[in-house]
Amino acid sequence: MTRMQQIVAQGSVAVITGAAKGIGAAIATDLAARGMKLALFDRDGEALKALAAGLNTEVLTVTGDVSKAADCENLHGEVADRFGTPQLLMNNEGLMRRPGPWVSPEAWREVLDVNFTSALRLQHLFVPDMIAADRPRAIVNLGSKEGITTPPGQAAYSVAKAGIKVLTEQLEHELRNATQGRVSAHLLVPGYTYTPMNFPDAKPEDPKPDAPWSAEQMVDYFMGRLLNGDFYILCPDNEVTPAMDAKRIRWAADDMILGRPALSRWHPDFKEDFAQWMKS
Repeated sequence: MTRMQQIVAQGSVAVITGAAKGIGAAIATDLAARGMKLALFDRDGEALKALAAGLNTEVLTVTGDVSKAADCENLHGEVADRFGTPQLLMNNEGLMRRPGPWVSPEAWREVLDVNFTSALRLQHLFVPDMIAADRPRAIVNLGSKEGITTPPGQAAYSVAKAGIKVLTEQLEHELRNATQGRVSAHLLVPGYTYTPMNFPDAKPEDPKPDAPWSAEQMVDYFMGRLLNGDFYILCPDNEVTPAMDAKRIRWAADDMILGRPALSRWHPDFKEDFAQWMKS
């Protein structure tokens, strides 16, 4: 049995934030089917209860807001009282807003608190316990391709998710040194996924558009990569292949190396160059 198979195993415990809908709910359903016990956290208490009622495993539901320190501390306390130290922490929270790069810091605050600071806070609460425990443990943080190639239009979200990428890389490095790999960190980067965050106006009866993957498709791909022990888990979708992701990421990195303008992928002088790069 591999280290990750010891973590994602019958009777192990997973904590999932942002668990009520979308990716969080799909991950909860997958892990419950694998026999894991779950602590599910979300501010939508009714949706949490509805999800928990359909899961054939032991479930603790905790209603709260990841942007509030007291709510995160309450989650940590309730998990410790019910289950002890979890084997898996999934920082899955996400919030999409569009404040621009010169609006007030107050307009950015909720986006940063939900998408970045909450993961840092929950690491602060859970990781020391996970290091002290004697079994393998893992932390998964939810990133975004917008935190890697940082397309224009959602500056606050891109900054938060770029921060998550760096935070998770730093966490994995420090854990590798502190625990010799017994505790690990992983960065989940979904592709375009059919979730309430991406489709806030969708109704339950609406058909899924062709371009995005369902949350269940994304989780199937994610779990295969997680069980393999991968750190960077970049998920494709029905329009963007892994090869396309790789070319976009390399182009973005080359802006610094080649001295191109910032975000040259969207600069009119480089439109044709980028198109040719993607075809090459």
